[in-house]
Amino acid sequence: MGQSDTSTIDKTRLIKVSAATGTVYISTIYVLSNLWYADYKQSKFHRFDDNSEWLQMDKYGHTYSSYLGGFIGKEALESAGFSQRKSILYGGGLGFLFLGTIEIMDGFSADWGFSWGDMASNALGTSLLMGQELLFQKQIIIPKFSYSSSRYRAYNPKLLGENNNQAIIKDYNAQTYWYSVNLYSIYEPIKPKWLNFAFGVGADGMVNSHGNYITNHGEIIRPSRQYYISLDVDFSKINTQNKFLKTLFKAANFIKVPAPTLEFNEEKGSNWHWLFF
Repeated sequence: MGQSDTSTIDKTRLIKVSAATGTVYISTIYVLSNLWYADYKQSKFHRFDDNSEWLQMDKYGHTYSSYLGGFIGKEALESAGFSQRKSILYGGGLGFLFLGTIEIMDGFSADWGFSWGDMASNALGTSLLMGQELLFQKQIIIPKFSYSSSRYRAYNPKLLGENNNQAIIKDYNAQTYWYSVNLYSIYEPIKPKWLNFAFGVGADGMVNSHGNYITNHGEIIRPSRQYYISLDVDFSKINTQNKFLKTLFKAANFIKVPAPTLEFNEEKGSNWHWLFF
């Protein structure tokens, strides 16, 4: 059974958590409105179908971000004394709210538009978090992220990022999204408790959002999907009484640890990596 719905609320902590969340939310929307969207022409609200772009890697990013935002909301309410159930019900949708607001803002931008595909991906991330918490009172499947710089950014830095900080967000060739499954949560005799089996998805050869790219030297770069199988670590299953380590482990649990990995590439076939991140 999960934690009881009756719990002692720390009102001071709740006020601090609410104030911090509200401040971050409002500040982010303000910054986007004045520093990002202000540089682009505005229009009437409209929709845009981008489901065929970037081999859907952006959609995996939406799912990951929505899950992460909801997890932060859940943890914040639990720290204020809310029960496990109420924390996930009231805080689990934070990522969907935040990303949904940005999606609406996209709808008023002439260069973009409101994407139902993005919203569906946001909903998937929130559902993955809330569904597991409500059904199992734990997270068995955890979305994770890893990044390895790609050579394609040099061909289109404006679109893929002019530096590494931008490329972490913009260069989908460099991103891998994982679904990390805790084996102990499925079958308790499996040890150690923190051992995970991870399935990853990535893409390669995307200089633009669609189609092939021909370099100045005549090289044809073709987009291709990548799939990965690897081992991973569930840091939440590592017991520690150290508050700093607990906080560090919670943050680290959304990053895939480097590990031996088997890759399946549509363009290049299978490939073994002794250490892949």
